[in-house]
Amino acid sequence: MRFLIDAQLPRRLAHRLRQEGFEVIHTLDLPLGNRTPDSTINDLSARDQSIVITKDEDFVTSFHLLRRPHKLLLVSTGNITNAEREALFLASLPEIKSGFRRFHFLEITRKSVISHT
Repeated sequence: MRFLIDAQLPRRLAHRLRQEGFEVIHTLDLPLGNRTPDSTINDLSARDQSIVITKDEDFVTSFHLLRRPHKLLLVSTGNITNAEREALFLASLPEIKSGFRRFHFLEITRKSVISHT
């Protein structure tokens, strides 16, 4: 699985997911960094078949209207610490992996991983 992590999420999440064996790019790794436009992120996701991880609901709109990004993981946890977010992601990885085998849009909350059609 390939992930592209959007600007509102910390780079350390990218490092942690890499440690778990995933291919990960954070927007800070891109030439425009955190100023990378959503359209560019969508194009990269489509080209590389990567999953965009974001808190930005604008990606939900583009996903439903344009089917971009390729796949989407919306983070709807509210304000939690980076350590709590990392622990939540690690605990949810089995559900995330299996969810993306069937769906193109998942949402992670503090309590569950939700599949959207």
